[in-house]
Amino acid sequence: MVQNTNKPVMPQERIVALDFLRGFALLGILIMNIQSFAMPEAAYFNPTAYGDFTGLNRWVWILSHLFADSKFMTIFSILYGAGIVLITTKVEENNQRSAGLHYKRTFWLLVIGLIHAYLLWYGDILVTYALVAMVVYWFRKLSPRWLIGLGIAAFSVSTLLQLGMLGTLANFPPELVADFQADWLPGAEEIAWETAVYQSSWLEQLAHRVPASVEMQTLAFLFWGGWRAGGLMLLGMALFKLGVLTAECSTRFYRSLLIAGFGLGFPLVSLGLVRNFAAGWTLEYSRFVGSQFNYWGSLGVSLGYIALVMLVAKSGRWPQVIRPLAAVGRTALSNYLFQTIAATFIFYGHGLGLFGQVERTGQLLIVLAIWAVQLTLSTLWLRRFRFGPAEWLWRSLTYGRWQPLRVKDAVQGTAVTL
Repeated sequence: MVQNTNKPVMPQERIVALDFLRGFALLGILIMNIQSFAMPEAAYFNPTAYGDFTGLNRWVWILSHLFADSKFMTIFSILYGAGIVLITTKVEENNQRSAGLHYKRTFWLLVIGLIHAYLLWYGDILVTYALVAMVVYWFRKLSPRWLIGLGIAAFSVSTLLQLGMLGTLANFPPELVADFQADWLPGAEEIAWETAVYQSSWLEQLAHRVPASVEMQTLAFLFWGGWRAGGLMLLGMALFKLGVLTAECSTRFYRSLLIAGFGLGFPLVSLGLVRNFAAGWTLEYSRFVGSQFNYWGSLGVSLGYIALVMLVAKSGRWPQVIRPLAAVGRTALSNYLFQTIAATFIFYGHGLGLFGQVERTGQLLIVLAIWAVQLTLSTLWLRRFRFGPAEWLWRSLTYGRWQPLRVKDAVQGTAVTL
């Protein structure tokens, strides 16, 4: 019998470029998530649904949409796919089977995600990643060409479903169409109810959080999240195998990728903005057709961001930028949960209760403050500890033994079986 020698990588074994990119993406995700924390649910997808949408607030939303909306989430999904290849390859190089470790790791991520979604915030993405990872694992050994082709095909399914739904919308029962309209542009009564819920106690918030989480993990997953995350994870597997995510490609390659990604992505996203404003942000156009410009444009912009980060990583310059962002990347799960804890304390009733009271300009200032805290704490934490606290728990559950948390304990090889 082959002895199980699987264990997490040591800090010196980590790929700095991957951690740098992960930290960059993790912080960027908050630019959009803050709207979900601070405002009624509909405002995330339809900027006219709630709050002041003039002047500086309008420009904050436009720039957030152009530079952030779906871009950092795309990078994070790509990185998760890359992580599957990285971890399973390491296990298999030691003549071990990777399926058991992968599915234990995925199961515990699913548990963490469910806790996060139902107890803290309905916008959780961890459940989606766990469910998709159970499937894409079986494609990890395909060639990059096949992975890219299948990834784009899976990514396309959501677009086909959205356009198909629009084509049949006229045949839907009137009450179902009314529900779609209410979700897209809720009335004053619905807005007042959701605002009151999140300004109330934690227990009362469940009235919205639970059904919203169920919808996120069922309908949204089947029509959007699952296909998008799956396609991007497959693409991430290919990019990892090609060395794109580890700064192994040439400077010329990354410059070309940056120009192509930004050159295609930003104009497409901008065109979507123009057309959505011209259409008046209607359900029929903006929900089904207008959203597709950013859906596809975000892929190009994200590849441009990846190229930019890899160029910085290859240059070896700006260590004062790379190190703190890499620290955030090494503690990405902890920082993702920290963002939820901090934001829900600021906006929900069990904390400061500012839900619905902070406009987009104020939200951006809160984002900057949270970034400053995360960059500082992550750097200080990793001076003494190998993992973030959530990463430590996740790894301990995955490997079936308490992992040494302090750096000095890791050197001594201390680990206790669960």
